[in-house]
Amino acid sequence: MNDDPEETVFKEKSGKRRRWPWILGGIAAALTAWLVLLGVQIVAAGEEESPRAADVAIVLGAAVHGDRPSPVFEERIRHGVTLYRQGRVRRLLFTGGAADGGEGTEAAAARRFALALGVPADAILTEERSRTTQQNLVEARQVMRGNGLRSILLVSDPLHMKRALAMCAGLGMDCTGAPTPTSRYRGFFAKAGFLLRELLFYHVWLIAGQ
Repeated sequence: MNDDPEETVFKEKSGKRRRWPWILGGIAAALTAWLVLLGVQIVAAGEEESPRAADVAIVLGAAVHGDRPSPVFEERIRHGVTLYRQGRVRRLLFTGGAADGGEGTEAAAARRFALALGVPADAILTEERSRTTQQNLVEARQVMRGNGLRSILLVSDPLHMKRALAMCAGLGMDCTGAPTPTSRYRGFFAKAGFLLRELLFYHVWLIAGQ
């Protein structure tokens, strides 16, 4: 029997040191599994589109170049216009305020673009105060209430849909995804970069609600 207290302490410390790699490895494995699962869910959400009709298509804002929508935003607007022409929505609601240093708003640029595509002015609504996806939806909800609109087809890029739909649900909005089939994020690196950003922003939303 060994009653040496120093040897006992040494064995206890050694045992703890051996356990730490297993603990850290388990945490890393759990985190990796969660990120993979979330990534799969983000991709899957962008591949689903219900055939249902709705009162309005909310087109989430994106960058504008001068007074013209960026290529990414153009594709979102075009998809919204297609939904309108198909009779799946009665109104289009464009969202987005002015970026830092910008003169015009995203929503105003989208409205001009839709008018040029032949959408009648009385079918278009805008909100021009928001700067983020969450704000897009909060402001759009106010516009909808003022116009007696309830159900929504939500238009954005496919990899944006899961977070945007989660925000809709959190706001009590009756949203169905209508991902843009002609998203400008087409190549592997473009999609991978977008997915990584969405993984980050989804956690920011979970933690901060933004």
